[in-house]
Amino acid sequence: MPSEHEPWACPERPLLFAALRLPPARRVVVLAPHPDDFDEIAVTLRLLHRQNHRIDLAVLSSGASGVEDCFQPGLTAAGKAALREAEQRASCRFFGLPEDRLTFLRLDEGPDGHLTASETNLERLGRWWQAHPADLVFLPHGNDTNPAHQRACAFLRQLAAQTGHPFVALFNRDPKTVAMREDVLTFFDAEEAAWKGELLRCHQSQHQRNLRTRGHGLDERILRVNRTVAERWGQTDRYAEAFELARFPAPTATP
Repeated sequence: MPSEHEPWACPERPLLFAALRLPPARRVVVLAPHPDDFDEIAVTLRLLHRQNHRIDLAVLSSGASGVEDCFQPGLTAAGKAALREAEQRASCRFFGLPEDRLTFLRLDEGPDGHLTASETNLERLGRWWQAHPADLVFLPHGNDTNPAHQRACAFLRQLAAQTGHPFVALFNRDPKTVAMREDVLTFFDAEEAAWKGELLRCHQSQHQRNLRTRGHGLDERILRVNRTVAERWGQTDRYAEAFELARFPAPTATP
């Protein structure tokens, strides 16, 4: 089993998140490219929250382009952005995250509605990052078809190189993830899945869009991924959130 001082060093994979002996009072940062990315890994985050680790959430972009015109006809882009922020605030209240731990960075987005890979965005994120030094960072995996997920990961790697601050990153599996290692798993049962589904339904604009375009809601879309991961690891009656682990700076190889 990993030691309390270096819980990530165990060579066996996957690690079970619930069994990790984390040092007390870890500083946890969630970099969410969009509102609702926090909720995708809510079971793992609730474990940390219940252990009294501090969690700070930065939502990088508005995600306004994800709100269909038919959801609330007449909404402007600014209105759609405000709607998605209200949904994220509601989900954080349901989760129990203190209001002062949630920040909307409102980084610039391009004409396609995606976060832009600009120096201005990197600088703005960097200022927030410097004010919130982290031991543990969560964000969607960069090997993903969503440009905002790709760019958020690139920003993190640039910030890590610039600051040299040591931390562990856990890149989570998303429905649009192309491929990744599954180094760390959080298994959960049907009761926890029901709680997570209710949390995800706080994002009604996304829930209704999924119902209309895919025939199932946001809750089922995310939980299907969690069910598939658990089945892959032999847990056919459970769910699992999956993460690829990276340490910054990278550990030096032993001669």
